[in-house]
Amino acid sequence: MPGQPLALPSADELFEDAACGLVLTDLDGRILRVNRIFCHWLGHGCEQLIGQRRVQDLLTMGGRVFHQTHWAPLMQMQGSVAEVKLEVVHRDGHKVPMLFNAVRRRHGDVMFDEIAAMVVHDRQKYEQELLLARKAAEAAQAQLTHADRRKDEFLATLAHELRNPLAPMQNVVRLLKRQALEDAQLVWAREVLDRQLAHLTHLVDDLLEISRITQGKVDLRCQRMDLRDALHVAVEAAQPFIDSAGHALALSLPEVPVMLHADPTRVTQMVLNLLNNAAKYTPQGGRIALTAEVRGGEAVVAVRDSGIGISADQLPGVFEMFSQVASALERADGGLGIGLALVKGLAALHGGRIEARSEGPGLGSEFTLSLPLVVEAEDSVGGQEVMDMAMPEPIPTAPGVLRIAVVDDNEDSADSLAMLLEMQGHELRVANDGLAAVMLLAEFRPHAVLLDIGLPGIDGFEVARRVRAQPWGQAMLLVALTGWGQQQDKDATAQAGFDHHLVKPVNPDDLAPMLERLARQA
Repeated sequence: MPGQPLALPSADELFEDAACGLVLTDLDGRILRVNRIFCHWLGHGCEQLIGQRRVQDLLTMGGRVFHQTHWAPLMQMQGSVAEVKLEVVHRDGHKVPMLFNAVRRRHGDVMFDEIAAMVVHDRQKYEQELLLARKAAEAAQAQLTHADRRKDEFLATLAHELRNPLAPMQNVVRLLKRQALEDAQLVWAREVLDRQLAHLTHLVDDLLEISRITQGKVDLRCQRMDLRDALHVAVEAAQPFIDSAGHALALSLPEVPVMLHADPTRVTQMVLNLLNNAAKYTPQGGRIALTAEVRGGEAVVAVRDSGIGISADQLPGVFEMFSQVASALERADGGLGIGLALVKGLAALHGGRIEARSEGPGLGSEFTLSLPLVVEAEDSVGGQEVMDMAMPEPIPTAPGVLRIAVVDDNEDSADSLAMLLEMQGHELRVANDGLAAVMLLAEFRPHAVLLDIGLPGIDGFEVARRVRAQPWGQAMLLVALTGWGQQQDKDATAQAGFDHHLVKPVNPDDLAPMLERLARQA
């Protein structure tokens, strides 16, 4: 009834009905009182224990040794033991694992030891299961980490190896472009080769980019920049592709500067990827809209299209590298399924994010890129400087005649690059291994050496060191040609004595500024 006091159990009832074993002993361990559950666990009647047995007598041989060497001294010194796991011998002889806690207390004028015990069959089993599960999870995680690292290494190696055959093919196409071809079929074949090589180069570049991002090796060159400049550069680059598909592009950009602390080239790359993605997956004659605005402390860039759309169940995986969604979409148009993953990775490196929305298949898509604004940005920072950085400068043709050596174990690559430079009026020599290169350079004394790193005999690093050790080689221009372009690779070539580091396939136009400066000094 409400208001009536609760009928609480007595202390004796609590002792007898406790969920754990309770034992009261004297200082020698002799059992003075014990509850039913403890007796039940051992298969004894309480009268067989009280006054008849000591706690240590119930233990296994190892338990009795532990009681003598550890338990008893601890009770004597500190008056307690905690979380001690020992085995107790059941009446029928089998062992019962128990967890003990004990404390020494004074009751009146007499000292007693109060002991609480729990059977740990289940606990031990669960702990073992948890331990095994944790070890299995750690092993699986280690395997995943190893597989992920091997995948990243494979992608980087694959991209590097693909660059080697690309270089001579591109050089041959450039040679063909310098020829006046009268046969229409040859002209058509040359243009097809040019377009497909450009596409293949783009795919290899994407592989390298995603490899750098996943390995955390992307070096951002952040600066104060106006977002509008990067957007204009991206639109200019994407416009031919958009026009070829007959799409209409609508722009809505801010009239005032939108200042970011970001890498202009990477911001342009992200927006260009989104525009190209919209153009790819929008049927002929579709609509694409690029908008930018300031929202809170962020610059928000949105690319909307009237394209094929994305189903709700596919949206969560659209930014995952090689995911079923991204791969199916991009491979349908000759991609690798990593373009949107690149955007996601680059956005995260800038402290931003990318999101995708779609009402469903056939209803178009919207991709929203958010990047943090510069705090208290000064509008006086002009956009032209950023625009100049993002846009490639016109590359002049090297005016003077130079002696140039090309060293590459890929004979097609070496010969085709030499032919292109010869057509500019330079004097060329070619070597295909490290030792032959050293002999050639000592005899030919070129102004410039275009030197591959991975050479038979001795590698390009050793060739560079031997050249720099000679008086005639100290002023020679050494340019490393390699498929590896990480910062540590550039540091290694610089330490070996190279002046420049170019990543294959090398565009001869990239050599022109170096050769022009060298010609003025020669």
